[in-house]
Parts: sequence; C-alpha cells; structure tokens
Amino acid sequence: MSIKRIARHLVQHHWRAKQVFPQAVLDRIEQAIRSSEATHSGQVRFVVEGALDGRPLFRDQPARERALDVFSHLRIWDTAHNNGVLIYLLLADRDVEIIADRGIDAKVGAEGWETICRAMEAEFAAGRFEPGVIGGIAAVSRELARHFPPGGPHPNELPDAPVVM
Repeated sequence: MSIKRIARHLVQHHWRAKQVFPQAVLDRIEQAIRSSEATHSGQVRFVVEGALDGRPLFRDQPARERALDVFSHLRIWDTAHNNGVLIYLLLADRDVEIIADRGIDAKVGAEGWETICRAMEAEFAAGRFEPGVIGGIAAVSRELARHFPPGGPHPNELPDAPVVM
C-alpha cells in the first residue's frame, strides 16, 4: 500500500470528478454514447470514480479490480449478445480500464482494449478529459461496429447516461 496513493485519493476524493465532468460534459458524453450505439448492436457505459475510499482504498484495490466490481454491479454483462463494454476512469490515479463482456472481448482482446486505454490516458494527462472520453467511446464503438454491426432494431439494453461515483 502506497502512502502517496492514499493521500492522492483522500485529497482528490469525489468532488474532483464533478469538477472535471460537470453536467454539460456528462450530457455530451451521454449523447456520444447514444449516437455511437446507432452504429452497432453493442452497449457502452462510461463510469468515472473520483477516488477510492474506505476498504477499497486501504486494501490498495487496483483500478482493474475496481472496474470489474463496477462492471458486475451495473450488470453490463447482462446483454443479449454478450457485447457490453465498460469504460472506467479512476480519476485520482488517471487510470482507464475497459472491461468487455465475453462476446466482444474474444474478438478485440486485451491488447486492443489496452491501446484505447493508453490513448485516453494520454488525453487526460494533457488535461483534455472530455475529448479523451469521447475519443475512447468512438474507438470502442468502432470495434463494436466491426464485430457487432446493427442488425435491425435493437433495444437499448443499458442506460446511456454516464455514472459519477
């Protein structure tokens, strides 16, 4: 457990997510998700968590493990074609994780998701949070469109609104 990480999470905490992602930005992210889902039959969720607290923080939970918890909690795995994708940002660590259901993950693989994550993190390092998220949504959507093109009417199985934790 790193004292530096604990301090960063305690100082930044949840207010930072609301500062970086005000409602107007969240609305544009929601619109980007909605528009992207017209190009494929998959489902995309974006979650930003300002910082870890309590038990996850003091047991030094990695962002990947936390993203898996969020993926399960939000039931992103519960889609008809197993093609739900979570883009998770742990803001205090500026760490992006993409968790994809088995249908799409088998086609894109860890290396493909990692490339998208690193591009998003580069944008965040430059202070460009909104373009980073929208670019990440577009990149994930390109993968979904390639492997799960729209095939007639498909219901919106998951909410498009971003989640701020």
